Amino acid sequence: MATKLLALACIRKESYGDLSPRPHYPSMPKYPKGITAQETSLQGSEAKAMFSVMGMTCSACAGSVEKAVKRLPGIKEAVVDVLNNKAQVMFYPSFVNEESILEAIEDAGFQAALIQDETDDKFVQVCRIRINGMTCTSCSSTLENALQAVPGVQKVQVALATEEAQIHHDPKIITYNQLMQKIEETGFGAVLVSTGEDMSKINLRINGVRTVNSMRMLENSLQALPGVQAVQTSLELKKIAVSYKPDMTGPRNFIKVIDSTGSSRRFKATIYPEGEGAGRESHRKEEIKQYFRSFLWSLIFTTPVFLTSMVFMYIPGIKHGLDTKVVNMLTIGEVIRWVLSTPVQFIIGRRFYTGSYKALRHGSANMDVLIALGTNAAYFYSVYTVIRAASSPDFEGTDFFETSAMLISFILLGKYLEVLAKGKTSEAIAKLMNLAPETAILLSLDEEGNVISEEEIDSRLIQKNDIIKIIPGAKVASDGFVLWGQSHINESMITGEARPVAKRKGDTVIGGTVNENGVLHIKATKVGSESALAQIVRLVESAQMAKAPVQKFADRISKYFVPLVIMLSFSTWLAWFLAGKLHGYPESWIPSSMDSFELALQFGISVMVIACPCALGLATPTAVMVGTGVGASLGVLIKGGQALEGAHKVNCIVFDKTGTLTVGKPVVVNTRLLKNMVLHEFYELVAATEVNSEHPLAKAIIEYAKKFREDEENPAWPEARDFVSITGHGVKAIVRNKEVIVGNKSLMLEKNIVIPVDAQDMLTETESMAQTGILVSIDGEVTGVLAISDPVKPGAQEVISILKSMNVRSIMVTGDNWGTASSIASQIGIETVVAEAKPEQKAEKVKELQAEGYAVAMVGDGINDSPALVAADVGMAIGAGTDIAIEAADIVLMKSNLDDVITAIHLSRKTFSRIRLNYIWALGYNILGIPIAAGALFPSTGFRLPPWIAGAAMAASSVSVVCCSLLLKNYERPKKLENLEIGGIQIE
Repeated sequence: MATKLLALACIRKESYGDLSPRPHYPSMPKYPKGITAQETSLQGSEAKAMFSVMGMTCSACAGSVEKAVKRLPGIKEAVVDVLNNKAQVMFYPSFVNEESILEAIEDAGFQAALIQDETDDKFVQVCRIRINGMTCTSCSSTLENALQAVPGVQKVQVALATEEAQIHHDPKIITYNQLMQKIEETGFGAVLVSTGEDMSKINLRINGVRTVNSMRMLENSLQALPGVQAVQTSLELKKIAVSYKPDMTGPRNFIKVIDSTGSSRRFKATIYPEGEGAGRESHRKEEIKQYFRSFLWSLIFTTPVFLTSMVFMYIPGIKHGLDTKVVNMLTIGEVIRWVLSTPVQFIIGRRFYTGSYKALRHGSANMDVLIALGTNAAYFYSVYTVIRAASSPDFEGTDFFETSAMLISFILLGKYLEVLAKGKTSEAIAKLMNLAPETAILLSLDEEGNVISEEEIDSRLIQKNDIIKIIPGAKVASDGFVLWGQSHINESMITGEARPVAKRKGDTVIGGTVNENGVLHIKATKVGSESALAQIVRLVESAQMAKAPVQKFADRISKYFVPLVIMLSFSTWLAWFLAGKLHGYPESWIPSSMDSFELALQFGISVMVIACPCALGLATPTAVMVGTGVGASLGVLIKGGQALEGAHKVNCIVFDKTGTLTVGKPVVVNTRLLKNMVLHEFYELVAATEVNSEHPLAKAIIEYAKKFREDEENPAWPEARDFVSITGHGVKAIVRNKEVIVGNKSLMLEKNIVIPVDAQDMLTETESMAQTGILVSIDGEVTGVLAISDPVKPGAQEVISILKSMNVRSIMVTGDNWGTASSIASQIGIETVVAEAKPEQKAEKVKELQAEGYAVAMVGDGINDSPALVAADVGMAIGAGTDIAIEAADIVLMKSNLDDVITAIHLSRKTFSRIRLNYIWALGYNILGIPIAAGALFPSTGFRLPPWIAGAAMAASSVSVVCCSLLLKNYERPKKLENLEIGGIQIE
C-alpha cells in the first residue's frame, strides 16, 4: 500500500540517522523590503541566538521551522538541527528580536524556548489545564496575559471554546502546580489535564495498602525497574502514577511487581478507573448539571415574581390583594417580589458577583461585570422604592424586582444551552477517544511461534511487542502488523476509507479499526500515546487550541468592548434622564407606572445587558472545533484555524506526480499473449525467472503473478536453473526445461530473437502511454508482452476537472522525465507541467506562483516534497495513512484518494463562511441591539426593550452563534464527489 512507503518518513526514530543535521531549504529574503545589505549593516551589528525547538520529527519539520523564521524581516541565516532539536538564528536586532523569532517558531506549531547559553540545560514542557469560570474573550485574554507574565512561561494559549489552557514552561523555574495556583489567584478554577512529562504514563489503583511505609516500599520497587522514569503516590486515593519508557517496560510489569511485593502479597493493583477523556467528559456533564440546577431554582423563584408584576395586576380580585398596604405605601405585592427576588440576586446569581470581582481585581471587565451592574441597578433601585414606600405616606414608585430576577433566569438558561451546545462541538474528539477497545486477547507463544495460551486483558495493559489476537467483529487493540491470518479491516473511523481493506501477513493495522471477517494475530508496535489514534487525538486537540488569524479581530474588540458598553449605558441613562428633567420629550411618552428617572434607568439597564461579548469570542473557535472534527471523521486532518484560513483562499494547486497523481508503485497493467497458452502457466514461468531479481519491475511482475496462485500468501515457484541477470536489460533462466528470457527489446535482439510485428506495435503503443514494455521469450520465441506502469490514480481526471470548475488552477511538478510527465498530464487534463525538477526547484516554482498573486497549495507525499510543502501557503500531505507526523504539511489527508484535496478545500471554505456568518451575526446583533435598547425606536414607534427581554436576547445571541457553528456537523462533501467513483488500486 502507498501508506507503507510513507510510514518510514517521520514516526520511526530509526530513520533519523538518514536525515541531514543541517537541512537547507530555498533561501528567503534576509532583509525587510526596500532595505539593502549595506543599509542593514549601518543599522547595527548582527546577533546570534540559539533556540530549543521541541516537536520536530523529520527534515520536513526542520524545513517548516526554517521557513517560519526566514519569513521574518532582518533574518540573515537560520539553521535547524533536527537531531538535537535546536535552531541557530543570525539576525539584525534593529529589525527583529528573539521574542519575535520565538513567536514565529511557535506559530509554525512547535514548542520553542530561547537558550541563553549553549551550556545551559533548560528545556520546555507543555502542560494542559482545564479552566473553570471563563465567560468571554475578555476572561481568556486576562488569563493569557497573567500567565505570560509569569517567569519561566514561554507561551500560553487559552481556548475559550474548549475551556483549556496550553502552557509552554520551564519546569526548573515554575512547576505545573505553581501555574495552577497562579490561575486560581487570577480568579478561575484549574484542573490539570496533562503535563509534558506524562506522554507514557499510567495510573494504578492499589488495594491492600494502609500505611505510608507500604506505599514507599511499592514506590521503591517500581523505581528500581528499568525504563521507569518517575513514580508519584497518593495514599488517600490509593493511587500510583508511573511514567515510563514503553520500549523498555509496561503496565503489566508494574502490576506484577506490586502484586508480588511484600511477604503476605496482600497488595493488588488495577488500572485506575477514570482516564483523561472521562475526566473531561465528567467535567462537562457536571457543568451542564450545575447550570440546569441553577436555572430551575431561579425559575421557581422568578415565576411568582413575574406573575405578581405582569399578570396578576390585570386580575381584579388578586390585584386588590396584592395592592393591600402593609406599612404606609408598601404593598403585599412589593414585599413578595422583594423576598422572592433576593435569593435569585444574591444566591443563584452569586456566580456573576464572584466572576466580576475576580475580573475587576485584575484590571479587566467581562460579561459578568455587565450582568452584575445591570441586575444590581434594577434590584437596588427597587429596594430604594420599597424603603421609600414603607417610610412615606404619599410616595408612589415602581419596583423592578422582576427585571433583575428574570434577567438572571434568562442568562442562566442561555448559559445552560451554550454549555450544552459547546459540548457537542468537541464530540469528534470524544468519538475518537472511544474507538479504542476496552479489552484485548493476549497470546503467549512458544519458541516455534505456536500459541500456548490466551488471556483477556485490559487494552491499556498492552505493551510493545505483545502478540494480540483479533477475532471477527472485534476492534484492533493496538497499532502493529499482521503475523498470521487474513482478513478485511474497516478503517473508515480513522482514515475515512469506506471500503474494508484487505490485510494479510506483514500488513500494518491501526488501533481502533474493526476486523470484518478472518482471525488475525498481530504484533503491537505502537502503544499508548505513540499510537496513530492518540496522535490523531492530539493533532485535533492542538488544532482546536490554535487560533485562526481572523480571531485576532475579536480579541482586539474584546479589550474595549465592556468598558465601552458601560460608558454607553451610563450615557443612555444620563441622556434620557436629562431630557426628562428638561422636558425634552412629551410627558405622554412616560408609561403610567414610571417617572422620567425610572424610564431612563430602564433604558440604561437594557443597554448594559443586551451587549454580548461572548458571541464575538465564540464565533471563530466553535466553527474551527466543529470544522476540524468533521475533517478528522472524513480522514482530513486540518491543523488548526490558520490552515483553515489559508485553504479557503487557495486558487492554485501544485501536484507532485509520483505517489500523488499516480499510485507510486509499478504494477502490471496489461498482458498480451502471442502464443496459445494458459495465462496461469505463462506467469508461472515468468515469475520463476524473475523471483531471483531485485529489480522493482521484477517485483511488480511477481506480485501480479501471485494473483493466479491459490497459495497467494507464500507461493512456491518452479525451480529456476542457470539464472543470469543482465543489468539494464533483463533476466534469463531455465524453468521446467524451457529457456525463459524476460527483458527489453535490446536483450531480445542481442539473443537473436525475432520480434514479431505485433509485438513491435504493442511496444510502440505502451511507450506512447508512458508505460514500460517487457518482452517474454520462451525457447527462442517471443510469447508475450507485459505493460508495466505507475498507473494514474482512479478519479484523478475527474478531480482535476472539478477543481477547474471551482476556479482552482492545477499544475504538475515532478522530478520524472518530460515524456512520462506530459503523458500523465494529458491523461488527467493538467495543462501546465514542470518536469525533471529537483526538490528545491519545486519550492521555487511555488514561490513564483505566489509572486504572481496565487494562493498556492502544494499536494505531495511528504517525503521528497517537504521544501515545496513548506514554501506553499497550504501544504497537503496525501496518503499519509498512519504517518500523521508529517509536520511540514498544514493538512494531512489520511487516504491516498485525490478527492480529499477537494474535500479539504471545500470544507475549509464552508467553515470559513460559517465563521464570517458568525461574525456578521455577533457584530450585527450588537450594532442593531444596542441602539434599540437605548431607545432609538422609542420616539417614533413607542417601542422599548425591557431589560429582561434584552438579557434574553443577549443569552440567545451566544447560543445562536454556537448552534450556527454546530450546523457544520451536517457538512456533506460536494455532490460531484459522491458521483465520482474512486476505485482503490490494491498493491498486494
